[in-house]
Amino acid sequence: MAQTPKSSAGRINREIILGIDPGSLVTGWGLVEVESNQLHCRSHGTIASPASLRLAERLSQIYRGLHEVIERYHPTAVSLEKVFFSRNVQSALKLGQARGVALLAAAEHHIGIAEYSAAEIKVAVVGYGRASKDQVQKMVCALLCVRGAMRADAADALAAAICHIHRSAYQPMVMQPLNGRAKKTSWRDCLELAMKR
Repeated sequence: MAQTPKSSAGRINREIILGIDPGSLVTGWGLVEVESNQLHCRSHGTIASPASLRLAERLSQIYRGLHEVIERYHPTAVSLEKVFFSRNVQSALKLGQARGVALLAAAEHHIGIAEYSAAEIKVAVVGYGRASKDQVQKMVCALLCVRGAMRADAADALAAAICHIHRSAYQPMVMQPLNGRAKKTSWRDCLELAMKR
């Protein structure tokens, strides 16, 4: 199990973060619990919809599946990847609709939502913003001590959850003194430094 930095109070309160990897055919989800600075994988899975179904029916399945996960585990926050620009307009539109359904499921349960770029998530999990899916999957399993098979979609969802936990833990630490004044270092600055390694 992985450790995260302690909060200013010396302890991170118990939280359950739901990571979501939206897709019109397969949506991955994963729950990471953080307590006493330890990360645990509560559960993970996928919501698969046959390509033969109409898009509206697939979106309905995604919503119902995420609703069931939220009702069962009561996550305290939702984390997912930001929209990326794709050359395939139809694929981008379908992905955007799947993301919209995921955002709606979280909003209807009054859960806070965090969004991160693919590079931010990879840096948080692997330490390299251009890591492959296989590298992300292996590091997720290592960080959470998960054994056995895991679908790439579920691994990506867990990675989004881990990213949010690390971001929340490290954010108070980015204030650094410089020449007697406090210098603000953004998460994006840290990401750019990691990308240059």
